[in-house]
Amino acid sequence: MKMPSKTIALLLAGAMAFGLAGCGNSDSSSSDSGASGNSGDKTKITFQNIYPDPTTPTYKMIHQIVDQYEKEHPNIDIELDTLNTDQQKLKLKTQAASKEIPDITIVNPAAQMKPYVDAGLLAPLNDVIDKGGLKDTYQKGLLDYYSKDGNVYALPDGNNIEVGFYNKALFAKAGIAAPPTTFDELLADVKKLKDAGITPIAIGEKDSWTGSFLFMNILLRTNGGPGFLQDVADGKKTFNDPAFVEAVDAFQKLVQAGAFPEGATSIDATAGGNMFRTGQAAMFFIGTWETGANDGSTVGKDVSVFKFPTVNGKGNPDEFMLAPGSAFAVSANSEHLQETKDFLNYFALNLPKVSFELKNAVGLGQKVDGDFKAAGYSPLAIDVLDLFKNVKGGDLSFDNTMNPAVSQVHLSSIQSLFVQQVDPKQIAQEHQAAFEANP
Repeated sequence: MKMPSKTIALLLAGAMAFGLAGCGNSDSSSSDSGASGNSGDKTKITFQNIYPDPTTPTYKMIHQIVDQYEKEHPNIDIELDTLNTDQQKLKLKTQAASKEIPDITIVNPAAQMKPYVDAGLLAPLNDVIDKGGLKDTYQKGLLDYYSKDGNVYALPDGNNIEVGFYNKALFAKAGIAAPPTTFDELLADVKKLKDAGITPIAIGEKDSWTGSFLFMNILLRTNGGPGFLQDVADGKKTFNDPAFVEAVDAFQKLVQAGAFPEGATSIDATAGGNMFRTGQAAMFFIGTWETGANDGSTVGKDVSVFKFPTVNGKGNPDEFMLAPGSAFAVSANSEHLQETKDFLNYFALNLPKVSFELKNAVGLGQKVDGDFKAAGYSPLAIDVLDLFKNVKGGDLSFDNTMNPAVSQVHLSSIQSLFVQQVDPKQIAQEHQAAFEANP
């Protein structure tokens, strides 16, 4: 099953942009401006976000825009509730159960957003995107992932693809001349790196989406192209299909080869990324939203990028794991609904400019005015932009495609592979049983 032309066009449009953070940062922190509610003449707006790492451009971006808004609107106080990705998802579920979600929160597209919309917890944002020409700043088709019944319910921060970042100096130290183009080459490189005393692949699998993202690249290859999960949903395939079993087997081979750091399931996503950014690991499979953070790291000059390799001769390297990005949604029950919408409009209109200035606009979900080369963007950023130009389609993440119950079984199953060797057919059957039990 090939990617719909609308979605392909969406990713091709991404050649003018780089990612702000869908699934990346994951160190818990909080910036407090006071309690939610009104105090004196100030209106307090709680802004839940997933940008916890002070060293990253996304953290600097949100603080810069918030600080500027508060200076221009002295009657508004923006309280930042800053969490890592998994913490935020869990906290939002708890808040949603009591119908007390923050004024602005983070949701993911499609299947993950749907339960909140169906429960009437999110406010339509059609009036927000119609103000100041905001709607026209988004890449064509991107808002469709965050819409239902003619209403837009969230504004995305990015439009990303998953790639392999690698440290050229560590590759050279292990005697590796170029990044792998086949899965067998990847396994061979893992051995060379291990022999050289270098952790091959950085990951923070305490946040279980990280392993799933990597796994979905493999499934995209073993299936010979996009659409496996959609075929399962449509009843054309089951999780017991050879392509899925083969993907589990290949992923497990990586684990058994020692590709990942010891205790990967106790390392969160931020710490995993920092392993790569401090030269402790040679490769990092993650979304292009990490381009700016990798670029500005201590090993930035040595970082380059490659496409996920073919697996057993299958797959097109120009097909990618697609990550349209996390998105900003507004509580339908906000006590200051209009003020919150006004701020979100301001935030979204300023996000492309500030991100561009912070060298963090590759993979952004909005159009960017500016010459990347003239602005001093690095060779890494330009290489990532070039990848966007050749995207031929791909698949959304598992948990943006399947319902939450099936997704949780998937995340737990993939995570279990890091700590024990399991028959791939057993993992496939676990998925199929969950799918049949949660139609």
